[in-house]
Amino acid sequence: MEPSALNILDACAQAELVRRREVSPLELVDAAIERIQEVNPKLNAVVWERFEKAREEARSAHLPQGPFTGVPFLTKDLGCTTAGEPDSSGSRFLKENGYIASVTTELARRIRAAGFINLGRTNSPEFGAVPTTEPLAWGPTRNPWDLTRTAAGSSGGSCAAVAALMVPVAHGSDGGGSIRLPAAACGLAGLKPTRGRINIWPSTEWITPVSVQGFQTRTVRDLAACMDFASGAVPGDPMPPPDPRRPYSSEVGADPGKLRIGLWNRLPATLDSKLHAECQRAVEETGKLLESLGHHVELAHPPVLDDPKTATIFNRIWPVRLLAALQSFERKLEKKAGPDNLDPDTLYWLDRARGVSAADYLIALEDMDAFTRAFAGWWQGGYDVLVSPVTGTVTPKVGALGTDSARIKTFALWWPFTAFFNMSGQPAMSLPLHWTEDGLPVGVQLGAAYAREDVLIRLAAQLEQARPWSPRIPPVHA
Repeated sequence: MEPSALNILDACAQAELVRRREVSPLELVDAAIERIQEVNPKLNAVVWERFEKAREEARSAHLPQGPFTGVPFLTKDLGCTTAGEPDSSGSRFLKENGYIASVTTELARRIRAAGFINLGRTNSPEFGAVPTTEPLAWGPTRNPWDLTRTAAGSSGGSCAAVAALMVPVAHGSDGGGSIRLPAAACGLAGLKPTRGRINIWPSTEWITPVSVQGFQTRTVRDLAACMDFASGAVPGDPMPPPDPRRPYSSEVGADPGKLRIGLWNRLPATLDSKLHAECQRAVEETGKLLESLGHHVELAHPPVLDDPKTATIFNRIWPVRLLAALQSFERKLEKKAGPDNLDPDTLYWLDRARGVSAADYLIALEDMDAFTRAFAGWWQGGYDVLVSPVTGTVTPKVGALGTDSARIKTFALWWPFTAFFNMSGQPAMSLPLHWTEDGLPVGVQLGAAYAREDVLIRLAAQLEQARPWSPRIPPVHA
């Protein structure tokens, strides 16, 4: 196969070519490197390259034999480290001090064992602190659908790279929407798994359990196949969810049955604003599509999502986790970070964290537990899926999102729906089911009850067949 034709193939298709010996791992890697070198100067998605090491691995007789042997891959520059390789976490503090990871995480090991060949690390906002990828350490990642707009965050570099066809799949993480928001902005499928589904050892993020690891892809079958190899607990995991009843790949194409679906077509009541017309149109058209597929759809969502107390919980927990992460790096480097090597948005959240006492933090965790129980009760009432927008507005311009007074309203409108699922631990995914007239993708969020990724994957595959999105290619692509 000609290298120029490889770019449109998903990871499953590329892996099948390797198994048939129609293409070699080295040919796949070389073609992906060429694509990155062609497009990355426009997007700034890849911030650290390991091209020669990747070529060595592709040539090796000891390349792991797994479901994705020889397929090129990119890793988000935030967590998922490999011992001996750089990790800047989007921070000038780590970049300037040449921080090198000392451990290989369990997920990085599983990615390697699956046969993927990592070509480098992708851009992330500093410590994943904001939902746009514009760190001072590396500069902004731009959206391949419109270079004036953000690729969102915090997995913006990974999503821009996959959307622009550099690689078929990339690693991401999601602490408040950081897989789903950039997937929505870049026209991809992105899944935030159930808390504990994908092991994050040696990270201690389960102590403040809002962040998970995952992937963003162009097809649902790639997403399901990645969940198959990445899922599963290891001894010592504190709260592992129940194992799936069968491989997630088996859910792709399976009949989802007639589902009872709640449709949420407005902003949470705590926001004094209106949902953008395109976001409303996206979710309402999806509701009509779901009805045409035989599902029962009604306007309904959990009342707790409109509770003013709910709106305060995440911002009482997340900043403390950010502060703990920074302090961990300071101990490892034996240096203190300061205003000269931390981004302004990071400093904003750190200031918030330092005002939270230990008792206040524990109260916030108790409030999150109460919220989770109220949210879970809604599913017990007979609902299978909650459908909502991913974002409250269309993708903002680069520079429009931030925590200062001039940009805070846009900041709040950008991610009003995603953090609920981080707090509850339930799975949620973004699907690119709508495009604006000027060609911007708009994501629709599907959420399910705890440990029910199988429901989401079956429904997502049905929607993908009914309204395919992978043939859509952004203007900037390899």
